[in-house]
Amino acid sequence: MNQVGIGTRVINFVVDTLLVVILSFVVNKVWNFYVIYWEYPYINPLLVFGVLLFVYYFIFELFWAKTPGKWLSYTKVVDKKGLKPGFIQIFLRSIVRLTIIDCFFIPFLNKPLHDYVSNTEVVEV
Repeated sequence: MNQVGIGTRVINFVVDTLLVVILSFVVNKVWNFYVIYWEYPYINPLLVFGVLLFVYYFIFELFWAKTPGKWLSYTKVVDKKGLKPGFIQIFLRSIVRLTIIDCFFIPFLNKPLHDYVSNTEVVEV
């Protein structure tokens, strides 16, 4: 199991974030239709983005241990034994990923904070 480098992680991040941005844009446009014409309550687009980001990573990594960005780069998430991570590990990864300081731990821990907290790593397939 070869751990992936920062470059591969950046590619994964860009692809996955782009997909979540597109998805949240579509959800916001549809919701705004209901806000205007059916008087539904307004929801902040950043809240929609955050919720979709959590759900996106949680669902993809829970069921397949990969996101579309990881499929593209032939990588996956594993626990320290090289097995598919459990529910709690994926939940922790997804929650910690929402924090802004996540990426700033790479120089100190040699990996993002969400990998450190959840005791997981991203490896080549």
